Amino acid sequence: MDEKQNNQKKIVEPSILSGFMELLPKEQMILTHMTDTIKKTFESYGFIPLDTPVLEKSEVLLAKSGGETAKQVYRFNKGDSDIAMRFDLTVPLARYVAQHYGELTFPFRRYHIGKVYRGEKPQKGRFREFYQCDIDIIGNGSLGIVNDAEIVSVIFSTFKALDIGKFKIMINNRKLLNGYFEYLQIENTVETLRIVDKIDKIGRDNVKKELVKEVGISEETAESVLSFLDNAGSIADIMAGLKKYDIPNDKYKEGLAELEAVCENIKALGVSEDYFTVNLKIARGLDYYTGTVYETMLCDYPQLGSICSGGRYDELASNYTKQSLPGVGISIGLSRLFYQLNEVGAIQYSNKCTPTEILFIPMSDTVQYTLERATEFRNAGYSVEVYMNDGKMAKKLTYANKLGIPYVVIIGADEKESGVFNLKDMATGEQHKISSAEEAKSITKKYI
Repeated sequence: MDEKQNNQKKIVEPSILSGFMELLPKEQMILTHMTDTIKKTFESYGFIPLDTPVLEKSEVLLAKSGGETAKQVYRFNKGDSDIAMRFDLTVPLARYVAQHYGELTFPFRRYHIGKVYRGEKPQKGRFREFYQCDIDIIGNGSLGIVNDAEIVSVIFSTFKALDIGKFKIMINNRKLLNGYFEYLQIENTVETLRIVDKIDKIGRDNVKKELVKEVGISEETAESVLSFLDNAGSIADIMAGLKKYDIPNDKYKEGLAELEAVCENIKALGVSEDYFTVNLKIARGLDYYTGTVYETMLCDYPQLGSICSGGRYDELASNYTKQSLPGVGISIGLSRLFYQLNEVGAIQYSNKCTPTEILFIPMSDTVQYTLERATEFRNAGYSVEVYMNDGKMAKKLTYANKLGIPYVVIIGADEKESGVFNLKDMATGEQHKISSAEEAKSITKKYI
């Protein structure tokens, strides 16, 4: 291409689609650290990693979905194939468990950290492409209630490890609510649950109005629902209050017994009431939850809403198999959580924009020797980079400073001959004479 053609070449403005998140290195380092922390915590409880395809057959992915969900799905045709992009990680799990039922060991404990896609209108903190971090425990025919308590322990351990501030895990039981609604002779319990779940968003008075208008119950009945939801205090106080109702409904009694058992097991797992409570207003609007439900709030940032939610469901894969596969699980919307924490200034950044812990800088004829020493340090567990470009030493040190690399080693002829070199702390300027990776460990222990 000659100079004239090059000058006429059209330059396309670099940009990304609306609703998609792209981070600079410093932010990406934090998000990756959060992802690694969540993964490590999930695996510490014995959850197995799973990664399903981003693209699924539309007939499989949309077997149960309709309404707004179906409208938000990215869907296209390629040849004779009708293809859809996954919009959550639960439906692919249902398909996976049904398809591989005979090859899996139950209870099947899986975690999945991956991107999902929804073509909804982009808003601040809501994206069309975003990471979800899910765990689920799937039973074969039955699944003990103690699993519901373990999920709370996983949530507790995850957010403690993330170190993003004080949080509260709120739990409830849908059977308890449905049983009480049936006792009040409310026929449309599903719509009642959906309206009740909005109480923190639209307020008590508006929920009362919607219950009367949309469910068709009297103001007196609506007030009974709201008074029931107002039960608060310690877990012992709430449980005592629920028992005093003495509701003659089997579903209510079953939900109350399950809720009590879950709370006792949560405490047995070492989670104190400082971090979890019973909140009867938590209903979770989705139809498929049948028992325990969860939501998690950051105490210092209540405006962020729930940062982790989920619950118990009776039939995971009823659209794909006749097998009874009850389960319990939760999901963390990681992209949204990261964005919101960043917006409110809750994320503390260092100046580190790279995983590199030590930068080796070779002088003229020491490249091969430097590569050998760098490999030695890498084999000892360090993240190591070798600066290969020409330039003045000031430029090379500036490179290290801009990326926040904590240590630099310069290898010249003297260092090559003696085998001893200086490990320079870029924050303090202090230099330490060392001859091996082992000698460096006491100096750099906070980085490995």
